[in-house]
Amino acid sequence: MPSVNTVLGPLDTDDLGFTLSHEHVGTNAAGLRHTYPEFIDRDGIREQSIAALQAVYADGVRTIVDVSTFDLGRDIPLMREVSLGSGVQIIPCTGNHLAVPRPFGDVSPDVIAALYIREIEDGIEDTGVKAGIIKVASDRGGITPPQEVVLRAAARTQRATGVPISTHTWSPDRVGEQQVRILEEEGVDLGRVYIGHSNDDTDLDYLLGLLNKGVWLGLDRYPGGLTPGTPDWEKRTEIAKKLMDAGFTNRIFLSHDYSVPKARHGAEVQEQRRRANPDGYNFIPRYVLPRLRELGASDADIHQITVENPRRFFAGD
Repeated sequence: MPSVNTVLGPLDTDDLGFTLSHEHVGTNAAGLRHTYPEFIDRDGIREQSIAALQAVYADGVRTIVDVSTFDLGRDIPLMREVSLGSGVQIIPCTGNHLAVPRPFGDVSPDVIAALYIREIEDGIEDTGVKAGIIKVASDRGGITPPQEVVLRAAARTQRATGVPISTHTWSPDRVGEQQVRILEEEGVDLGRVYIGHSNDDTDLDYLLGLLNKGVWLGLDRYPGGLTPGTPDWEKRTEIAKKLMDAGFTNRIFLSHDYSVPKARHGAEVQEQRRRANPDGYNFIPRYVLPRLRELGASDADIHQITVENPRRFFAGD
């Protein structure tokens, strides 16, 4: 039986259930909780995260993929506590976000791949928790040279371990196409690749082109509204339905890219985020799925997207 690593140990992919594919328990910066722990309200994050995930558990969600890399302040002990307290299964990641550590840009991708492989096969830091997915990131303007080194390292990690890749992109610049080109050069099976943040615009030509390459698409920025010029949640949902009508119900995911407030400071920014999405992890079950049904999606379609697609992705089907 195929399995995936969670913060509580290996989990049969058949037991994933309703899965949100791109979320965060809490994000900070590399080393912050160790060097300046007073800056972070870690107890508050734990309490808020448990409450938020208990609420989404009540709406049917059973698993989240937490794509917080070490440079986003990944906190495995905290994620374990939140999983135990909420009942929601959490899949942790290895890899890097946008601010690639400077020395990484000066070495071979093989050097970095060895670090990622260790976090998959041996465990993260001293926790014994093994990563279940590989995260990489590129944004506005395309892939920088250090980000390309990391992307190639992720590709080599994927080929060595079989663990899938999840990417951060900026879809208005069609960055996913650049990522796919490099992953193809590295010989990665694109069926093991998830191109994230693919619902920040409404370019069907771009999205269908990616799907026809064989990747999975993460429609994982709900409800939107924080970045000027990007679609609102209803337009994002209409695009999802158009992709379903084009025959790709079995290749898309839904998620929020949500995290609870992360620090004792920055209250104004956190309040802005709360106003943009007061429902947190519950937005998709409460609004997006009913809207998809209004647009003609069946219960079987919803089950495919929320349950079967994550199972197949992690099982390597």
